[in-house]
Amino acid sequence: MTILVAGSTGRIGTALLNALDGHGADIRALTRSPETAHFPAGVTAVQGDLADIDSVRAALDGVSTLFLLAPNVADELTQAMLALNAARDAGVKGVVYLSVFPGDAFANLPHFASKMTVERMIAAEDLPVTILRPAYFIQNDVQQKDALLGGGVYAMPIGGKGISMVDVRDIGEAAAKELLRRERASGPLPAETYTLAGPDALTGDSVASLWSAALGRPIRYAGDDLTQLEHMLKTFAPAWLVYDMLLMMRRYQADGAVASAADIARLTDLLGHAPRSYRDFATDAAAEWAKG
Repeated sequence: MTILVAGSTGRIGTALLNALDGHGADIRALTRSPETAHFPAGVTAVQGDLADIDSVRAALDGVSTLFLLAPNVADELTQAMLALNAARDAGVKGVVYLSVFPGDAFANLPHFASKMTVERMIAAEDLPVTILRPAYFIQNDVQQKDALLGGGVYAMPIGGKGISMVDVRDIGEAAAKELLRRERASGPLPAETYTLAGPDALTGDSVASLWSAALGRPIRYAGDDLTQLEHMLKTFAPAWLVYDMLLMMRRYQADGAVASAADIARLTDLLGHAPRSYRDFATDAAAEWAKG
């Protein structure tokens, strides 16, 4: 019995593979370049790309459980839906699908809407899937290092409504627990949905305060202007993706993305511990940066 991880090389895939390590499962990691991939011992690199459905179908041979993280690309919806269909055809008994929070509320965002469409397919087809809906990733703010240390500002324009940011390690742990539960079951299990979020409703000002404490120096919030974010994103991302990200930040500023107490309690039960906090992330990052 084998688990295939599709989306194995980024932050989430790395956290997931680390969380699966030592649990005795046979793990395959889908990658475009298995010859250069670096995975934990015991993980088998398998050539494949969600954009190449023939490679996905080949990689699913002998697989019993699938982790599906579709990349944020223009054809994300097609890739995810084809992969789910291929998994069903291959006899996969369980899937863990990475969606987004709060996808159902942010209907004008392309990458949110595509994930909600995949969720509708899962419901309509009654697929044995655990849907994980992560909030904005805490670790995205590693990219704030230069602004924090060089300019004394927190520059991500998240606004003042509040976002329940989630630590990627909690995403990896939650995905691992659900993959193993489905892998160890004698057959397909009913669908489940979890919101993956952190314990605090974070604003630009509150995050700046957390960094002030962690760094031992005044840090201010740079404000809600999206111009600098657009300029930065355009240095490495296509225009369609940049606009998608700007739309997301506008919705965060206008509406926030705060998880309920019930969401946090349910995630705590799944993890076996409280979700990690932004304060702990900032404290750890500041200590690492101080080492040079």
